[in-house]
Amino acid sequence: MSITPHGGELVNRILTDEVRTAALNRAKKMSKIKVDTYTAFDIDCIAKGMFSPLKGFMNEEQTRNALDRMCLRPGIPWTIPILLSVSQADADRLTEGSEVAIEDDRGDLVAILHLAEKFSVDKTELSEKVYRTTDPAHPGVAYTLSLGPVFLAGDLDVLKAREIEFQEYNLTPVETRAVFEERGWKRIVAFQTRNPIHRAHEYLTKCALEVCDGLLIHPLMGTTKSDDIPGEVRMECYQALLEKYYPKDHALLSIMPVNMRYAGPREAIMHSIVRKNYGCTHFIVGRDHAGVGSYYGTYDAHYIFDEFDPKELGITPLFFDHSFFCKACGNMASIKTCPHGKEDHVFLSGTKVREMLGRGEEPPVEFTRHEVAQILIRWATGAAK
Repeated sequence: MSITPHGGELVNRILTDEVRTAALNRAKKMSKIKVDTYTAFDIDCIAKGMFSPLKGFMNEEQTRNALDRMCLRPGIPWTIPILLSVSQADADRLTEGSEVAIEDDRGDLVAILHLAEKFSVDKTELSEKVYRTTDPAHPGVAYTLSLGPVFLAGDLDVLKAREIEFQEYNLTPVETRAVFEERGWKRIVAFQTRNPIHRAHEYLTKCALEVCDGLLIHPLMGTTKSDDIPGEVRMECYQALLEKYYPKDHALLSIMPVNMRYAGPREAIMHSIVRKNYGCTHFIVGRDHAGVGSYYGTYDAHYIFDEFDPKELGITPLFFDHSFFCKACGNMASIKTCPHGKEDHVFLSGTKVREMLGRGEEPPVEFTRHEVAQILIRWATGAAK
């Protein structure tokens, strides 16, 4: 029996067939707002149930609950408001109780918002509570401060699912749950990543797989920082690893089209909730999960789970410390399992790795697989030209 979705219901807001046609015809005559790529991805997450139990954009009460109490309502953990912002001019021309057509960043009519409420939240407070900082150098804060002054709340009827690159890997929660059922997996662990998988990542995913039936390698493919490694490069790395180093009967690669918010601890909770909706029972939380810069402590994303009732969260976190290859041990290890000093540990900073790749140099095999290194060298040397 599969795990219950968050809040008890796997949401599906995508209209089909005659209902969709009628709604699309209505939408063409409605007041319209245009949204950016970030919001378009959020609409898709609501539509397909990744953000269950949300059926639309959050209202003021839900937003205050998320900010102040880290829940949607008592018993339903939720840590990051999912909001639709508009300019004051747009807000003034829209009436609560009306239907509003939403045009996405590609110029398509993608949804109808049943506008239930207009409200405002101080964006400095929003930044402080979600990101633990108001520094505009933080990418999440910068985006928050750029939002319009008014937020629109209400359920969505979605007219068009968003298709992205590597769409064949873009399984919905309904589809991943079906795969898990077909394969007979009862304990499924999800691995969150927005980078290529190096040897330390491989080690902790395989440690997790030892206590689970299946591993969902679930790279984030929503909006990310401009200096993150491109999605197509990462996907080539994942595919190479799956082909040679993971058992096909116990591993599945599927992308997660969710925006990267870089909210550290609060985002770790959201990532676990989303994976619960995909049907996972366990979730890997590594060091500095969803972090950026030095805004969060190395293991803050572990500690935040202590603030939640495990039964209410409904998915089991697996916490991993910093992992590496130890030359003295002769294998992969972590600070929990290795008694040796740092001089025996193979560790390279991200800056050092990028410099090596840009020169066409392959990092040590203890750090990354040869196949992955070759893919990254091709990308790095090409980008340098």
